[in-house]
Amino acid sequence: MRLRIFYSCLLWVWFLVGKSQTSDIESIATALRSGSAKELIKFCVPRVEIEIEGQKANYSKSQAEAVLRDFFNKNSARGFRYVHQGSSPEDGLKYAIGNYSSDGTDYRVYMLLKSEDTSYFIDTISFTKG
Repeated sequence: MRLRIFYSCLLWVWFLVGKSQTSDIESIATALRSGSAKELIKFCVPRVEIEIEGQKANYSKSQAEAVLRDFFNKNSARGFRYVHQGSSPEDGLKYAIGNYSSDGTDYRVYMLLKSEDTSYFIDTISFTKG
């Protein structure tokens, strides 16, 4: 009986962790689809690396929000979709590749996400014309 309760609890925790991780990835996509720097920054580590068209730098969250806001203002969002996702379980890392559509140009988006507790946060994000 105790073993059954233990496995039930373990299954419940596994479900909640998986649900949270999926929720983070979808919330990031929603922020990108709407072109919202304010929402996207909620899913970034305290110092995030941003690369836009070959210019790369590390930013604090407040600096990163300003950089992303400028990018989204210049490239109004029309949509975003993931084309590939993967993970490295031993490192606690995930990566995602997607397409960001704007009014003028489409961009390939690469993200490296780090695990903290049961959530994932953007460590690196890159926008490349393509």
